[in-house]
Amino acid sequence: MPANKKHLTASPWQRLLKITAAFIGGYMVTMSLHLLLMTFLDKSTVFMTMKFSVYILWCVLMILAFLSTNGWKIWGIYLGLSLLFFLPYLLRLTGI
Repeated sequence: MPANKKHLTASPWQRLLKITAAFIGGYMVTMSLHLLLMTFLDKSTVFMTMKFSVYILWCVLMILAFLSTNGWKIWGIYLGLSLLFFLPYLLRLTGI
């Protein structure tokens, strides 16, 4: 059964933004969240749970990216979350 045309994204640019946000942006958010957890928790414990939680979180973020109506908005949210999660790890890494 084919998809209903009213639910599909009409613009090819929005579709490209959603696809790249799903794959690249979702992966960035996932990895930066785990780096944030590594700054405050035991690294070996977080690394062991990463084997499973990365795939689950990445899949959820991919679904959320495709459910959004605007590709630019989801890219902004994913970049903002990645920066927010990565900043404490970076500050601890530099010693500030």
